[in-house]
Amino acid sequence: MFKSLFLVKYIVIILLVLAHFNANTTENKHDSSAKNTNDLAIIAYFHGNASQINHYPIQHLTHLIYSFLHLKGNKIAFDNQQDVNDFKQMLALKKTYPKLKVMFALGGWGGCETCSKVFSSRKGRIEFSKSVKALLVKYDADGIDLDWEYPAIEGYPKHPYQYQDKRNFTLLVSELRLALKDKYEISFAAGASQHFIKNSIEWKRVMPMLNRVHLMTYDYFNAYNKKTGHHTSLYSTKEQKESSDQSVKQLIELGVPAKKIVLGAAFYARIWKNVADVNHGLNQPGLYKENVVYRDFSQYFKDDFSYYWDAKAKAPYYYNKTKQLFATFDNHKSVILKTDYAKKHQLGGIMFWQLREDATSNGLLTSIAKAANIKKELLTK
Repeated sequence: MFKSLFLVKYIVIILLVLAHFNANTTENKHDSSAKNTNDLAIIAYFHGNASQINHYPIQHLTHLIYSFLHLKGNKIAFDNQQDVNDFKQMLALKKTYPKLKVMFALGGWGGCETCSKVFSSRKGRIEFSKSVKALLVKYDADGIDLDWEYPAIEGYPKHPYQYQDKRNFTLLVSELRLALKDKYEISFAAGASQHFIKNSIEWKRVMPMLNRVHLMTYDYFNAYNKKTGHHTSLYSTKEQKESSDQSVKQLIELGVPAKKIVLGAAFYARIWKNVADVNHGLNQPGLYKENVVYRDFSQYFKDDFSYYWDAKAKAPYYYNKTKQLFATFDNHKSVILKTDYAKKHQLGGIMFWQLREDATSNGLLTSIAKAANIKKELLTK
């Protein structure tokens, strides 16, 4: 009896050691796939018709993410045939750029209404993971980006969420990694607010199974805000605590490896109206008006708009005194500084929403690529 108990105990110890070894091996694999060289990943989301995609400088990208697929029942699926055709057109770029990874994303803002319900059951998670693998194999794609906005906290108005989403997201990623092995990449788009970072994700459990977290360091000020501010600021200020720098540091404090964090840039401006001419409209009451994509900046901001730069936030803004309009955005200067920041802090890369909103010539992607390719020692001068 004593020998039998000893044998059982010995076997259990061996199994625990092997499990620990396998877990560490898995984490190391995903660490290396997140950043195989000293170069930054440059990741573009793409939404809409892909017929003009060849007009953009694709050679600068490491990843291109088709946005979005959605749930049909428990399975991931394209919405229609046109979406399939657009995705195929993106995949065709790999013939010209063989190192480019083309992925698809689930969800998006307003695109994950049934996520909380589907991912709350093991059956739902398994069926979803199998359907993801089937599509990746069918189209010879490179991975999936999860854009569930948001687990465990309120996201799109009236979309269900529950406290259990936080744990279920971990179980979802675990099931995906089990299905996809190490052949395919798994990333996810994360809200950059303190509320999301603290309440939505089990960071220490999730990150070993993922290649990257795409931190949406934009929309700090959005359509729900009745006051103006920098929607995509790099650093915090006395008036605005939330920023890219704060979000990154918070993740690192929670144990997320810096090389798995991807910083976000916005290729669009957010506009507020009825903003008084105080402090050039910054940090003032106002009503949200609209978005303007970067490729249209030269037309939209040509009349009566004055340009300003917040040296503390490292963020640009416009103010129109005549029309009382305030605009916050990323531009060439701010995306270069974000790229420099990613290099200085040894992050995994920089991503942006989205490619179709850029200019096809001398756009923001070009500035990101130039900054990414500057030798590290030059950034300190």
